[in-house]
Amino acid sequence: MRRLFLFFIVVCFTQVVLCQDIPVKTLPTEIFKSVTRKATDTITVWKWKRGGMINVNLSQGTLSNWAAGGDNFSLATAAYVNYYVYNKGKRYNWDNNIDFNFGLIKTSSLGTRKNDDRVEVISKYGLKVDTASKIFASALYNFRSQLFDGLTYVGDSGYLSSSFMSPAYFLLSLGFDYRPSPVFSLFLSPLTERITLVSSKRLYTKGVYGVPAGRKYITQIGAFASINFNKEIFKNVTYRGKMDLFSDYTNNPANVDMYFTNIFAFKINKWLSATYNLDMIYDDDVRLFGKNKTSPGLQLKSLIGIGFLMPMNPVVN
Repeated sequence: MRRLFLFFIVVCFTQVVLCQDIPVKTLPTEIFKSVTRKATDTITVWKWKRGGMINVNLSQGTLSNWAAGGDNFSLATAAYVNYYVYNKGKRYNWDNNIDFNFGLIKTSSLGTRKNDDRVEVISKYGLKVDTASKIFASALYNFRSQLFDGLTYVGDSGYLSSSFMSPAYFLLSLGFDYRPSPVFSLFLSPLTERITLVSSKRLYTKGVYGVPAGRKYITQIGAFASINFNKEIFKNVTYRGKMDLFSDYTNNPANVDMYFTNIFAFKINKWLSATYNLDMIYDDDVRLFGKNKTSPGLQLKSLIGIGFLMPMNPVVN
């Protein structure tokens, strides 16, 4: 875990150095609006930008009298929706993002099972503190949960392991946001509150996700870092990565929790694309591994798909 953390820090430092000389390019469709409220007020330039992406992947397989064996029928679908609203003023930035992932797989032998379900909302507001407009004193809010029940399967049997708002993570953080270029940002906070909520009675009575049995939530105070990178790395190949790190001051601060998402989008044409998602999660409070499930472990999720892409072109005013 620590080697992975140190490796990613080295990569991010390299990105910071490389990003220094990237000029800020203004979209040709941008429209600036000057607003004067009173004769004595100074003119403020406002700029809003909205956009996003919808990606739906579908795969299907059929076997008939197949000697090698396998399921007679399989169908898998996955959807990813992103929508953002950015507001940039003369002395501040306000970024808002919502991401939704959902996937199902159906086979003739196992029935229908969920293999992805995630909702995340991020809002970050920052005030400029330097003349180069690269460092902002910022406040960040993050919410992460899911919409439907999640089952963990042992053989053919499945038992409830998660549900709507179980768990749900609420994070409020105060710190500094370093933005050397439009494609990279590094947010560092020495003061962060994180709330872990388990609202389902079927789960909070068991004591899961670090919440003691019988309680619905816990509150943690610690340090937080968020590293974001979003760029077209090759022609028609876009990479979007986000790593969140959290250290609880009061409970094993050296055991850093990690939430690391990676999305590679390969554009085939205007409407078709291929995507590869790799998610890695390490939460020291989630004891789902080892004998008697008493030790944490690195959680991995990998998805590959080819499907329909509908970009929502940015609107700037």
